[in-house]
Amino acid sequence: MSAADRAPRAAAPRSGTVGGLTIAEVAAATRTSAHTLRYYERIGLIRSVSRARSGHRRYGPDDVRWVEFLRKLHATGMPIRRMLAYAALVRRGDGTISERRALLEAHRDDVAAKLAEQQAHLAIIEKKVSLYLDMEQQSARKRAS
Repeated sequence: MSAADRAPRAAAPRSGTVGGLTIAEVAAATRTSAHTLRYYERIGLIRSVSRARSGHRRYGPDDVRWVEFLRKLHATGMPIRRMLAYAALVRRGDGTISERRALLEAHRDDVAAKLAEQQAHLAIIEKKVSLYLDMEQQSARKRAS
């Protein structure tokens, strides 16, 4: 099991933690807004984060790795509801490995289908660009003669 899979633990807050990164530091390190971090925590994508005595969030290394992993899933176009399903499976432990694999395989298939569609669109654009290049070259030859 990877560190990213281990990162989301039980949703109980870890109160009294003094060390760790602030929400601003995690936001900068993961290129995620503080608003998004709070949202992910509120909906359960990120487990409850430790708090300093002041009440400010303090993120540990596992939290940061999990946020980075969530960002990667999001970047692939994974919907939040599927990310939530994955996070719930991770929290349930190693007995869900097959379900996690199946979820990621389904997402992989979705991404592959979208890539194939984009490749087809790109081929059409390339064909049109080539057509215009040919037309420009013909026009230039006519002007030169």
